[in-house]
Amino acid sequence: MHRFFLIILLFNATAVSAQSSTSSRLRPLPDFDFEGHRGARGLLPENTIPAFLKALELGVTTLEMDVVITKDHQVVLSHEPYLSSEICSKPDGTAISPSEEKASNIYMMTFAELSRYDCGKRGHARFPQQQPQPATKPLLRDVIHSVEKVCQERGLPPVFYNIETKSTPAGDGVFHPRPSEFARLVYEEVKQNGVLDRTIFQSFDERTLESLHALDSDLYFCLLVENSDGLEKNLARLSFQPQIYSPYYKLVSPELVRDVRRRGMKLIVWTVNTLEEMKHLKAMGVDGIITDYPNLKSALVSE
Repeated sequence: MHRFFLIILLFNATAVSAQSSTSSRLRPLPDFDFEGHRGARGLLPENTIPAFLKALELGVTTLEMDVVITKDHQVVLSHEPYLSSEICSKPDGTAISPSEEKASNIYMMTFAELSRYDCGKRGHARFPQQQPQPATKPLLRDVIHSVEKVCQERGLPPVFYNIETKSTPAGDGVFHPRPSEFARLVYEEVKQNGVLDRTIFQSFDERTLESLHALDSDLYFCLLVENSDGLEKNLARLSFQPQIYSPYYKLVSPELVRDVRRRGMKLIVWTVNTLEEMKHLKAMGVDGIITDYPNLKSALVSE
């Protein structure tokens, strides 16, 4: 009988150990997460390797980025699933016009074809501080390799990646794969590059979050929000509770901070581009800020 109970105790201890090992796979999120939006969009061309390296230099804890899929199933950084007329140029150097945007569908281009287009040398009219420079849309794996190499060479702490899947129901099969395929491609890319333990998967489209959760429930998930439906209604869109709730910063109130905290989630807000707004939100109790201007971090910390 004594031996029987000993076996049961050993079995239970092994099970608990296995569960602890799984749950502790993820690195703890930063106490206060200061994220560079699309790298450092206010300073350098968005979603490019130079922008991410600049954000690292400025001390961000997380690099926020957007991913889309090419015709040959490559995971590429781009905010739109097409080439934006605001910033992109054709291979001959002429600007893409608004009427040509949707026709320049990245999902219908191979990565080699996409690489012929520039999305940096024109600068960005809405971000006058941005330094124009030639820039093509990079592969996610190349971004990770470059960032990891610089962190290692400079002795910087490991940085987190906050990756948004850019998808909508209307875009399925037109501008991107269906959610399950989109999720699989992004998940495999992150896994193969060894940064799953410090990657946040975020989206406005709960379908890709559900697909990622089905692939691997032991990940960091973030629900992006830009509506005024409220916390409970937005969370009801998911079959699980994400670790992070991420609304547009103007939707934040003391009540939202309280309710998110009560649920044990973190509140990380976007996109905050003035020091005054950052200070106000930090004093209100948010857990993180996403900004186009990571150069404001030093002033926020000194405050």
